[in-house]
Amino acid sequence: MEDLPFWLSLAQQTGGPILELGCGTGRILASLARAGYPVVGLDIDADMLAYLKANLPAGLEPAPHVFLADMASFCLGREFPLIIMPCNTLSSLPAAVRQAALACLRLHLQPGGVFAASLPNPVVLASMPRLGEPEVEDDFPHPITGNPVQVSSAWKRTRREFILDWQYDHLLTDGNIERLTARTRHLLDPVSIHRAGLSQAGLELIQEYGDYDRSPYQANSPYWIFACRPA
Repeated sequence: MEDLPFWLSLAQQTGGPILELGCGTGRILASLARAGYPVVGLDIDADMLAYLKANLPAGLEPAPHVFLADMASFCLGREFPLIIMPCNTLSSLPAAVRQAALACLRLHLQPGGVFAASLPNPVVLASMPRLGEPEVEDDFPHPITGNPVQVSSAWKRTRREFILDWQYDHLLTDGNIERLTARTRHLLDPVSIHRAGLSQAGLELIQEYGDYDRSPYQANSPYWIFACRPA
């Protein structure tokens, strides 16, 4: 995935241990662990964490630790030199939850530590058509059967949010399809609102990018990616 080198580069700059908020099924967490970093993962979805634990590579040293918890009200009793929130999670949080999560993670940052996150550029999302027809995005082998899984998405946009509907089709050898669906909502709050929220939580921006190649953030950039430190 295009984002992995970015997160690995951040880890190389700060060292571990690393806290990932919203670690989900562990795509980023496992990559950091394979690179030798001590990693702690946190997510509120028990099913995703169960999948993560079942599919972590054996023999990782140090072994990752994962916790079922709400990122808006967690307490791990330790601080980290690097906390990350990848995979566009920040813009999916309601404003009050987002602010609570920022305040909570600030308490877990070491002095001089770095918090970094990525989200889709709200300027670009707000310019999209109001409806997007379903189209195939990707395919990958099913982790158990090896059969192809086809991923497609459609969207609709309102004044306040961008709603993505994902469809995962497990293509079985007998011609049948097992289908899973998921919905993701991204608030269209402008970057200025996010910057103000970081400041309110006691975090100071130190870097802003428009893509994972660290190109400067602009209005037409695909992402807003940032890093900040305790103010």
